[in-house]
Amino acid sequence: MSHSIPDWDTVFEEQLPRIYNYFVYRVNHRQTAEDLTATTFERAWSSRENYCADIASFSTWLFTIAHRVAIDHYRKRQPKLVDIDNLYHLAGAESPENVIHAQFEKERLANAIASLPEREQEIIALKYGAELNNIQIAELLNLSPSNVGTIAHRTVEQIRRILIQQEVKHAHEK
Repeated sequence: MSHSIPDWDTVFEEQLPRIYNYFVYRVNHRQTAEDLTATTFERAWSSRENYCADIASFSTWLFTIAHRVAIDHYRKRQPKLVDIDNLYHLAGAESPENVIHAQFEKERLANAIASLPEREQEIIALKYGAELNNIQIAELLNLSPSNVGTIAHRTVEQIRRILIQQEVKHAHEK
């Protein structure tokens, strides 16, 4: 079995943004995402001798640790619908109205994602937050790549339906 560990500087540079984005999608809070990212890298460093290239890619191994860190986080506290200012970067909003509208849309999206079952939230976070492909996600979650693709597609459709229902409800309230 190969226990070869890549250069940590390279790993950190390549994987940090992906791990961080994964946590931003999972917890919707920048500071918490930073803390969980740090915890993931601390655990990876502490258990680096256990990594085996014959079993999984380093990226998969690292995301398995991140997934466990997320589970530990949610065991300690109930997930909350929180401020998601840092979920997406607002690029050059021209007016206060545009800023308010963009913030409202981000909150709607975060709330829709938070209303999903845990597995679907996890797949969305891995696919769009960490930018993993279906094969990588399948390895992490013990699913087939086609199953991941199907679940991701259905989940995106479910999010669209939730957002449309919110729009209809909002229109009736006016």
